[in-house]
Amino acid sequence: MRTIWNGSINFGLVNIPVGLALATKPAARQSDVSFRTLHRECGTPIKQKRWCPVHDREVPADELVKGWEVAKGEFVFVEDADLEAIMVQDDSRAIEITRFVPLDQVDPVFYDRTYYLAPASAAAQRRPYVLLLRAMQETGMGAQGRFILRGQENFCLIRPRGDALALETLFVAEDVRSQVEIEEAVGEAAVKDAELELARQVIDSLAGEFEPTELESEYRRDLRSMLEAKLAGEEIKRPEPVAEEAPVIDLMEALRQSVSEVQKTKPAAKAKSGRSDGTRKRAAAAKK
Repeated sequence: MRTIWNGSINFGLVNIPVGLALATKPAARQSDVSFRTLHRECGTPIKQKRWCPVHDREVPADELVKGWEVAKGEFVFVEDADLEAIMVQDDSRAIEITRFVPLDQVDPVFYDRTYYLAPASAAAQRRPYVLLLRAMQETGMGAQGRFILRGQENFCLIRPRGDALALETLFVAEDVRSQVEIEEAVGEAAVKDAELELARQVIDSLAGEFEPTELESEYRRDLRSMLEAKLAGEEIKRPEPVAEEAPVIDLMEALRQSVSEVQKTKPAAKAKSGRSDGTRKRAAAAKK
């Protein structure tokens, strides 16, 4: 596995060599197709210019400077040297663990980006990695800490993911918005027992195992198909609009219809999977 950073996990007198590898593709938050802006008349890619409207000319890179807007149209100049002066000068390349915390206490809203922690190549150096992994798996704990990556301080949580350790970079507390307004609005609303029972039925009827393979982007698929069709010279037709059903205003009626719709689709799902429960039971009895 290709790593982008190599260092160690440190806590107490323990030192575990690890490498940091991206768990998701660099463009995972975007489509897998990128576009350029072209001049429709000739198909030439458009170049973006840094233009100063005061001097009415293009500005070269050596005349650019960062600015912090303190009021409308008022800026404080910030030089690269100013930013470098406050960057953390830490070349220890260590993930310093500050405490171990129960994983169920860490709200996923704090997770920023996921990395894999790869163990060292030498067999003797893998043993402490495996020891930490097994201990965290058995205790349900995660390791909270901090490390420096490209001069930037990062808070992190190390957690087991299968038989590997994953590192989640964490948002700082001030970057996570409060949900108090939502909780207050929810607290003012009341639901009836009958409504709650129907809601449970909807949930039970749709319950299943989490299947990562089902997380397939229809947009990406359709985008690739459309581009391949255009490459082949095919005409792209706009799909006919689908008529929307009138919304059900009554909550109880909406819940009843939801349960009914799921029950209608259940036989189709069984047929897709192959044999019905009765067929499977008869096949099992025949084997005996």
